[in-house]
Amino acid sequence: MTCVVFGASGQIGHYLLSYLRARRMATVAFSRASQADDTDVIWQHGRLPDAVPALPEQVSAIVCLGPLDHFSHWLQHAEVTGSPRIVAMSSMSAESKRHSPDPAERELAARLRESEERLLTRCAEWGSGCTILRATLIYGGAGGSLEKMAARARRRHVFPLPRGRGLRQPVHADDLARAVLAALDKPQATGVICIGGGERLSATMMFARARKALAPGVPCLPLPQAALRGVAAVSGRGRGMAARLEQDLVTDNTELVNLLGVQPRPFEPGLTSWKG
Repeated sequence: MTCVVFGASGQIGHYLLSYLRARRMATVAFSRASQADDTDVIWQHGRLPDAVPALPEQVSAIVCLGPLDHFSHWLQHAEVTGSPRIVAMSSMSAESKRHSPDPAERELAARLRESEERLLTRCAEWGSGCTILRATLIYGGAGGSLEKMAARARRRHVFPLPRGRGLRQPVHADDLARAVLAALDKPQATGVICIGGGERLSATMMFARARKALAPGVPCLPLPQAALRGVAAVSGRGRGMAARLEQDLVTDNTELVNLLGVQPRPFEPGLTSWKG
C-alpha cells in the first residue's frame, strides 16, 4: 500500500518523510520543484489543484501539507481507487482571522472553513476517514514565519520586536508531523482537531525568545502597539496583525492528546532542528 503526500518538500514534510522512511512505507511525494528519489520515496512533479499526475493504484492514505483549498477542490474530482485515509493540514486562522479588520484576512478565514467543510463532505461521500489538523503558528524549519523573520533580521541587522500581551502557542513542525502520523494510524480520529504547542507565552516573549535563538546578537527594535497601529493606519496593511497582538491565539490540546496521543513540546526555536 502507498501513502501519497502533497506539499512533501515543505516544513512539515521534511519531518513526516523521515518517519515514513523509518517505517519503510512506500511513499509518493508531490512537489512543485524537482526532487531526487530515494529508496522509499518516489517524487512526482505536480501542482494542486489542476496539475496532478495520476495516482498509483492501491493508495492507502493521502496527506496534504499544502494549501487546503486547492487540495479540497482537487479531491472533488480526483480518480482514486478505494477509500484512502485522508489527513490534511489547516490553520487556526480559520477562527482567529474570522473577524479581522483586514478584508483579506477575513476572506482567508472563510476560505479555510469552506475548504474544511468541502473536504469532510467529499470524504463522507467516499466513505473515507478524514482528519483535519488546525495548527497554530508553525515554527521549526526554513519555511517557518519566525525563521523567515529572523533571516530578514540577520540581513538587515535589526530585529523588529512587536509588543503584545496576547498569548501565543507556537507548534513545532515535527510535532505536526507526529500528529499526521498518529492520525494515519487511528482512523477513528476524524473531523477537525486543533493543535498548538506545549507552551503558552505572550507575543512579546515569543518574539524575544525567537530573536535569542535565531538571531543572537542582532539588535532589537521595540515596536509598541501605538506605533504598529499608526503604521497600519497609514499604510493600510497589518491592521489585523496589530489588533491580534493583544488577543490570545491559543487552543486546547486535550482532544489532540486523547485521540492521537501527541503531546507537543514547549516553544524551542532553533535553526539546528532543520537539516534540509
